[in-house]
Amino acid sequence: MSESSARIEPFKAPVGTHDVLPPASAHWQALVANFATMVGRAGYGFLQSPMFEEIGVFSRVGEGTDVVRKEMYDFLDKGNRHLALRPEGTASVARAFVQHHPTTPWKVWYAAPSFRYERPQAGRFRQHHQLGIEALGSSDPDLDVEVIALLWDFYAALGLRRVELVINSMGTAEDRRTYIASIQKWLEERIDHLDPADAEKVADHPMRVLDSKRPITIAAIGDAPRITDHLSSDAAAHFERVRAGLDSLGIPYRVEPRLVRGLDYYTHTTFEFISHALDAAQSTIGGGGRYDGLVESLGGPPTAGIGFGTGIERVLLTCDAEGVLDAPAATVDVYVLDTTGGAAARDLTVELRRSGFSAERAFDGRSMKSQMKSADRSGARVALIIGSDELEAGVVTLRPLREDRPQITVERARIVDELTALLSIPAPQTSEDLP
Repeated sequence: MSESSARIEPFKAPVGTHDVLPPASAHWQALVANFATMVGRAGYGFLQSPMFEEIGVFSRVGEGTDVVRKEMYDFLDKGNRHLALRPEGTASVARAFVQHHPTTPWKVWYAAPSFRYERPQAGRFRQHHQLGIEALGSSDPDLDVEVIALLWDFYAALGLRRVELVINSMGTAEDRRTYIASIQKWLEERIDHLDPADAEKVADHPMRVLDSKRPITIAAIGDAPRITDHLSSDAAAHFERVRAGLDSLGIPYRVEPRLVRGLDYYTHTTFEFISHALDAAQSTIGGGGRYDGLVESLGGPPTAGIGFGTGIERVLLTCDAEGVLDAPAATVDVYVLDTTGGAAARDLTVELRRSGFSAERAFDGRSMKSQMKSADRSGARVALIIGSDELEAGVVTLRPLREDRPQITVERARIVDELTALLSIPAPQTSEDLP
């Protein structure tokens, strides 16, 4: 067998990635559209940032985190620059703020892929996609409430009901330093009772132990000192204002002192949303918090900030588990059938689309019977039929497909007006539509 005739193994998407194909992609479109509408009402504008940055932008999120040490995709480019694919959204937004000096408060949202090298599992991919918002330039605790409420309302608008909000306060940077010294000493005295993987973190990153999901460690730290017991008066007042705001808006929550999140930049309010419709390993569907020192660490002025991220894949997994977010079926207004060679269908479909209708047609000279089957599958309300008789007479046969109306013959020049009148009338209910 010659080399040229050898069978070529088909390529597949890399491990930890996936293709999103129609009709499933309609759920993605619906999710992003709902999100854009909701946060747009609150004054958040869309931001598109690069999917890779200088590695220093992301290393600021925490040198000791697994995100930076183990999971980040980093590389040297052809100019010998050390770059990294975006592992999370906030750092890129903060870098953009430092670079472009926008007027504050600066409120933006994004929908973007993120990359982490980790073991793929349900709802967790090496390339995953996040929706998020960031608000920079205000330290007002009411902004914390706004951000949390937007994510709560987004989930509620999707129809999710088995979602729990968990909150905590990290206090000020000084509160955090004081607490780290306290919890480190406490953990050192109990280091033999921790999971070995967590015991390694005690010396350099003791707060990460509190975020452990390992059963041995969880059992050992049940009575660990709480950061909420070490808050300064200003930090305590900030957290109390946040709680009062959530209470006033009727948003239920649980205070979880062990919630420290996975990145180093958090101060004051931190929060997560947990789905009780998913297994524990995939139950966190969104979260965020305040990061009043991140912009400064990237070379900008001291700037308060808060935001959240929520994974598209994880949210859709939750929607499936709760049986919500049925995306509308992909349909078209008009399907053009042409048995005269296709040129008439080519020109008519373009004219209809330019007039605001969605229109489809068949290709490859298919038979009338085959084209009618495609028209029915398309969900079109109307079929426009062009045969040799219609072409010669300069007319089109208009056949309603979803309504009990007779087909009619329409002059080719009047077809747009006829469709405008016909399709502006809502389709009547069928027996399947009735409750």
